[in-house]
Amino acid sequence: MRKIREVLRLKYEAGRSHREIARSLGIANSTVSDYVRRASAGGFSWPLPEGLDDAALEAALFPPLPPSRVPRPEPNWEQVHRELQRHKGVTLQLLWLEYRAAHPNGYGYSWFCERYRAWRGRIDVVMRQVYRAGEKAFVDYAGPKFEVVDRKTGEARDVMVFVGVLGASNYTFVDVTRSRSLPDWTMSHVRMFEFWGGVPELVIPDNEKAAVHKASRYEPDLNPTYQELATHYGTAVLPARPRAPRDKAKAETAVQHVERWVMAPLRNHTFFSLGELRDAIAPLLAALNERPFDKTDGSRRSWFEDLDRPALKPLPAERYEYAEWRKARVNIDYHIQVEHALYSVPHPLGRCEVDVRLTAQTVEIFHKYRRVAAHLRVHRKGGYATEPSHMPASHRAHAGWTPSRLIAWGQRTGSHTAAFVEQLLDSRPHPEQGYRSCLGLKALLRAYGAERLEAACRHALDIGTLSYKSVKSILATGLDQAGDDHQYTLSLPGHHANIRGPGYYTPQNGKES
Repeated sequence: MRKIREVLRLKYEAGRSHREIARSLGIANSTVSDYVRRASAGGFSWPLPEGLDDAALEAALFPPLPPSRVPRPEPNWEQVHRELQRHKGVTLQLLWLEYRAAHPNGYGYSWFCERYRAWRGRIDVVMRQVYRAGEKAFVDYAGPKFEVVDRKTGEARDVMVFVGVLGASNYTFVDVTRSRSLPDWTMSHVRMFEFWGGVPELVIPDNEKAAVHKASRYEPDLNPTYQELATHYGTAVLPARPRAPRDKAKAETAVQHVERWVMAPLRNHTFFSLGELRDAIAPLLAALNERPFDKTDGSRRSWFEDLDRPALKPLPAERYEYAEWRKARVNIDYHIQVEHALYSVPHPLGRCEVDVRLTAQTVEIFHKYRRVAAHLRVHRKGGYATEPSHMPASHRAHAGWTPSRLIAWGQRTGSHTAAFVEQLLDSRPHPEQGYRSCLGLKALLRAYGAERLEAACRHALDIGTLSYKSVKSILATGLDQAGDDHQYTLSLPGHHANIRGPGYYTPQNGKES
């Protein structure tokens, strides 16, 4: 209701200026001036006559206009509605100006807006919201399911029906998948964009588990893979509010049409693969998109070609590659475990939490939004991928040695050294357990020379001892320099507390001890 009475009170009783009155009541200065002018012209002063209520005051100052006797042309409301959908910059005011340019005696702007809204309220409910061309797409799963039968076992499995629809044209897409899992949900979007030949600005899903990690009315948390899909295609995801079906009314209606015109005709058919099912759906989906609208001209396809197709964003040069995101913590050995395999990261990140992106072929590791490592995916359980640059310098020096490299080093020193190294590595449950001993031999080479090391290894092989300490002892005592005819004897003490002697095993008192 107009604030006429309060304007007149503040003007004549309080003595306020028009600017102060406008600021106080939250109206324009021109409105205050208009009210005061109309009151003066109507002979009203302050205080107002008793018994004059607000409705009577408004009727006195704003009498209805006399009806026009000149017929005025009716706008083409369907054309107005389509023009609002076609271009973002088109407004009702612009269309009214074009209407008045063609019909100077046409209706005013307020009447134009009111009549358009009344016309829009009479058409189908899915048209009540104005959807810009190429702006929004709505996606959801149908409630009913198809079945696919295994030819070998005869087992029937449910198949999910994914439905996508463009807001402006109602152009519909249908896909079938084995499940509602994240890979199937994501790849259905990929096939949907390819079916349309472009990408809308917004995708409106329900709070599907594969889409929304944590539902919220105000700030839903999207699944990272779904967010990455949107980024790849240059679109944005705006999930519907929980328990707000009107946010996705387009999807609900599209699902009903798919159930009626695509799924129902195939209810008595048996399918043995997803490919067969998709082939059967294709002609029925085309017929649905060609079907004329009931309350307006055209069809989904004609509106798509006229509205949405020119406004959709182009597809990217490369198709989206499905990837999953995980979180992992770096172990003290600067590796993370993903799908039963180990992958290295730079060693300073030990015990840090990282984000992991997995594709069919690669594993990428991110720390604070920066990629720190990338590996080819290891599909063998218990396998590992280690990048040498991720290791500390001391570990790189150790990891550079392999059994073949150590044996080759021994051969350069001498045949006995090579034989000693090879037997030493073979004697350990894991060759890596002998690496340190072999590296110790390299230190002995620097200290005693190749000739003495070769002789010491030969002597160690002769007496059957395979350890670094034995070779070091041989060199330290000079046994490597003794002649071939030198005899080595091993003397044991005759009496010792830990030596029981032969009498311990003889029977005593007729009993064995």
